[in-house]
Amino acid sequence: MNYLVTAGPTREFLDPVRYISNRSSGKMGYALAAAARKAGHAVTLITGPVALTPPEGVKVVPVVTALDMLTAVRAHLPKSEVVIMAAAVADFRPKFVSKTKLKKRTLRPVLTLVPNPDILQTIKPLKGKRLFVGFAAETDHLITEAKRKLEAKGLDLIVANDVTRADSGFDVDTNAVTLVAKGGNPRNLPVLTKTALAEGLVAMISHPRSTWADFRF
Repeated sequence: MNYLVTAGPTREFLDPVRYISNRSSGKMGYALAAAARKAGHAVTLITGPVALTPPEGVKVVPVVTALDMLTAVRAHLPKSEVVIMAAAVADFRPKFVSKTKLKKRTLRPVLTLVPNPDILQTIKPLKGKRLFVGFAAETDHLITEAKRKLEAKGLDLIVANDVTRADSGFDVDTNAVTLVAKGGNPRNLPVLTKTALAEGLVAMISHPRSTWADFRF
């Protein structure tokens, strides 16, 4: 199968020096790309700026901003059968971007932001028979938000994790997630390494959806 995986953060620039970003390390997305390639799939990895070595045998498409990532996803979507959106895409970007460094004495303390397009919602009309998997990093109302995003973005599966936990989410090698599949009940998984979780998710995806609830990680 042909996998399209997004990973890492995006950067939304104020000027050539400053930008808005987030804490995503890209580890989960890179683990997913590596797991899919290990399982014999063709993989395109669209990645924001990270300090990671790309998996061998994977086509890497580097991007910086949310708009860059959207353009890359659109370009590679037609050949993809499984789309896993593990990137932490910035929700907003500065309305005005200076071509030169803004001086502290003239930099305004209030920034005007505009919303970035939601990549999954943008490509939702193009889903067809493709399998869409999303990730939700939350600090509260985990299941409520996961179910909302599952429906709003037209996902088949969403992987939700509580990033307030020390053993889950940003900058660590483990994740404790809840799987919410379309038409199914939330399923809490134990703490797993991101590699083990990625390999389990890729294996689960290869099985009929009717068996997902019983798949063992």
